[in-house]
Amino acid sequence: MKENVNKFEGNMKKNFVIAIDGPAASGKSTIAKLLASKYGYIYIDTGAMYRACALCSLQNNIIIDDIKSINKMLLNIDIHIDYYPTGNKLILNGNDVSQRIRESDISKLSSQIATIASVREKMVELQRKIADNGGVIMDGRDIGTVVLPKADFKFFLIADTATRAKRRFEELSEKNIAISLEDVEKDLLWRDENDRTRKLSPLKKADDAIEINNSKMSINEQIIIIDKIIEGQ
Repeated sequence: MKENVNKFEGNMKKNFVIAIDGPAASGKSTIAKLLASKYGYIYIDTGAMYRACALCSLQNNIIIDDIKSINKMLLNIDIHIDYYPTGNKLILNGNDVSQRIRESDISKLSSQIATIASVREKMVELQRKIADNGGVIMDGRDIGTVVLPKADFKFFLIADTATRAKRRFEELSEKNIAISLEDVEKDLLWRDENDRTRKLSPLKKADDAIEINNSKMSINEQIIIIDKIIEGQ
């Protein structure tokens, strides 16, 4: 695992734990990455970890309903994150799958596999271990409510569906992943419903989280708002 080489800026404590939650394509990862770079923190994309599990099941021809095989897969799965100044790389069983896990087939599969108790238990265990020493920014859907309920700061980012679909479409287009804007929006709506209604750790705003609607906000405007809250502690 590569050491985070970004230098800490400002007078803020180095060991805060920051949770950023919200629906798909609400900008969580972008904001978390920028803040982590600014503060010299470790950034953990929990969604990528579930996507890696989904990809692993696909590679091994395991159907989601086959819990016995899923559990066996979890015993040997190796997921870790290599940290680079230019961005994290998700390594699955020795292979860089950072781009593969962003493709549409993995998006839907990851939302399904995330409803399996044993999968969430394994991922939460890994995520909490990473956060033990602080200096971490973690984004997902249940970070503030389940994974890190005692996080020093909790944010919940939201945006309207059209804005989120456009963002995700542009992101996929930049990676040369062919998909229509209409299909992207349909996928987001499906994931929203699945994430909100699942029985295990559903997408939910923590009672003490600060909600930010960024539908009409630039990335820089969001960073300024969150930065003021954190540094003004």
